[in-house]
Amino acid sequence: MRGSLSPRIRGVLAVAATGMIAALATGRPELAVLAAPFLIFAGAGLFLAGEPRVVADIELERARLLEGEAVAATARLSNEAGRAVNVELVPAHPGQLVLEPSGALGVLVPAKGETAIRFSLRPARWGAYSVGPLVIRVRDPLGLVIWEGTLGRRLNLRVFPREERLRELVAPSRTRPFLGNHVARSRGEGIEFADVRPFQVGDRVRRVNWRATARRGALQVNDRHPEHSSDVVLLLDTFAEARDAASGTLDSAVRAAAALARAHLARRDRVGVVDFGGTLHWLEPAFGTNQLYRIIDALLASDVAFSYAWRDAVSLPRRVLPPGALILAITPLLDERSIALVTDLARRGCDLTVVEVSPFDHVRPGPSASDALAYRLWHLERDALRARLRALGIAVAVWDPDLTLGPALEEVNAFRRSARHAAFA
Repeated sequence: MRGSLSPRIRGVLAVAATGMIAALATGRPELAVLAAPFLIFAGAGLFLAGEPRVVADIELERARLLEGEAVAATARLSNEAGRAVNVELVPAHPGQLVLEPSGALGVLVPAKGETAIRFSLRPARWGAYSVGPLVIRVRDPLGLVIWEGTLGRRLNLRVFPREERLRELVAPSRTRPFLGNHVARSRGEGIEFADVRPFQVGDRVRRVNWRATARRGALQVNDRHPEHSSDVVLLLDTFAEARDAASGTLDSAVRAAAALARAHLARRDRVGVVDFGGTLHWLEPAFGTNQLYRIIDALLASDVAFSYAWRDAVSLPRRVLPPGALILAITPLLDERSIALVTDLARRGCDLTVVEVSPFDHVRPGPSASDALAYRLWHLERDALRARLRALGIAVAVWDPDLTLGPALEEVNAFRRSARHAAFA
């Protein structure tokens, strides 16, 4: 720990020096007598001020929590010296962690004893944080010397985005021949009814439709659609974001990606993530609970990185986009590079859906009439952009982060069904 003189001793020494100088200048010894107690006080304080022997550590009630929750923390202080000391401590943390109660926490640690201080930390947004070490400030008994230093270990705290339950998901156009929850277009062993056809050698008796057999006078069997799984790739746009003092579109995009990943993994789909922006990161599609944890950890590291680099579909490794995968592009559609990417993927024949995170909640028009006109023109420009994407066959879900994601996905499924029927007409 590093020691320094407190403002109190500086004031004491200034008063004593003033008295001594005045005594020498005027030749009046009584002024020196008045300054002597201040010198004695300062000398005694410096003599008694020994470096404190304090040991500190910090513990967290849990290392993982959801956005908006608070985590309880305990700071344990141990005094190995023979006298009690006053200790002030502050956990070293970034500004996104709010300390409750706020400010420095002071406590008296008895001689050869221990003391525990309990407080809570509340994260303002999702992310990965480091809590600790503790910033310790100890004063000598007379308050003339201050000892400061950092003690304790550094703990990792991971804050996950808020969960959102989704009853409706985007139905993939193509599936994988593995057990899942999506009704495949092919016919085989399954639950969903497809059609009635004449009996063939090898058909099981339990598939016979006795009513159709009685009407047609020949054995008829039921055809069904099997339940398959699919590959899902979450394409997170981190080129740009709209942000205000409280939150931004990236925060909402990460929450949407986490909810979609959890829902698709629960339906036995393989899910992967691509962080497409100034820096390119990806996680290959896989399934299972471990994949969900890997996706969440990858999403917590997402951030907007400024870059002039122009990226397109060629920048993505082939193994990240399996053939027939459902691509869910989560983007505010604010950067030309992300718009060019989704357009390129659609022209390559990918099964693509755009989840547009609306930036309007984070952008307000200016006070002047020209600002209001520009704001309206921006609205019209975005409407034209959506129309252009839909003309390419891209389903666009406009999601207001203040609302649930489910209704936007229902509109996507309705658009995809109508587009498919129009293609077959």
